[in-house]
Amino acid sequence: MLLAYIDEVGEPGAFVSRTDARYNTSPAFGYAGFVISESAARRMGEVFTFKKRQLFASEIELASHPGRWERKGSELLRPDTPQRFPQHIRVLNFLFKTLTALGGTLFYYAEEKKIGTPRQTELDPVQRETDVMGQTLNRLCRYADASDQNLLVMIDQVNEKTRAERLPTMYGHILGRAAMYPEMKRIVEPPMHIDSVLSANIQFADWVAATVSRAVDNQLIRESRYPWANYRDGFKAIRGAFTRESKLFLRNRSIEHLHHSELFQVERPLFPRAAGQLLQDQVDPAVFRRIKAAAERARSRDGGS
Repeated sequence: MLLAYIDEVGEPGAFVSRTDARYNTSPAFGYAGFVISESAARRMGEVFTFKKRQLFASEIELASHPGRWERKGSELLRPDTPQRFPQHIRVLNFLFKTLTALGGTLFYYAEEKKIGTPRQTELDPVQRETDVMGQTLNRLCRYADASDQNLLVMIDQVNEKTRAERLPTMYGHILGRAAMYPEMKRIVEPPMHIDSVLSANIQFADWVAATVSRAVDNQLIRESRYPWANYRDGFKAIRGAFTRESKLFLRNRSIEHLHHSELFQVERPLFPRAAGQLLQDQVDPAVFRRIKAAAERARSRDGGS
């Protein structure tokens, strides 16, 4: 059996820009983590725990409950991490290599958000969560089926109200899709929610999700705070470490979606260095969004031609 540990990439709310006073968090939303055989899962957790305790020895020693101490991925990978804490990236590369050596693989699925406020984009964050989780489960099941393995998915714990709301939806998606897509039968239960302080592998999934979120930021935002989030400058061990089903879905772009390790490539397809100035380089971002919205309304009036 395969075990998949996943966590959120970004959050499901609206996004306008990094400089917007309110909607500035993440340009995409999704899930990321890793998949590993049940026989190797314990070993991966042991290695993660050893490296975490080695990396944060002084802080763990002062903790009230050292065994429950954790460092969130959002705190692990900051814009200045390569300069101030290069050891964080070295440890991540070591963990990625260990995962590969144990037969595991990294995974992500994320969708670029439509730029604008909730009103402008008619945002339904619950529906976004539902759709992205559905795609995540589809792709994990496809990977499990190709490996001829059953699958159990685990995700970081949420509050009981949210868990109760999500569970029927996820269960209905799995059962409803299984009739036409037999690979969905590979998943033995809807995703199980586990408290991260009790699971080293859930904590590692959080670090993976943070790593993916930095690469997403670098690919989708021209002036990204994470230009080092690639397999040359930062995550050297990540190239070739993802499932073929991993994907960043690009919204209304003229280029292909990004798959598996392409997310971490040095060149950024949306911002080619030799392409010259584009329209969005020449005008204020808010003005460009209004121009784009007007063009989309015009296409709608003309029947989409």
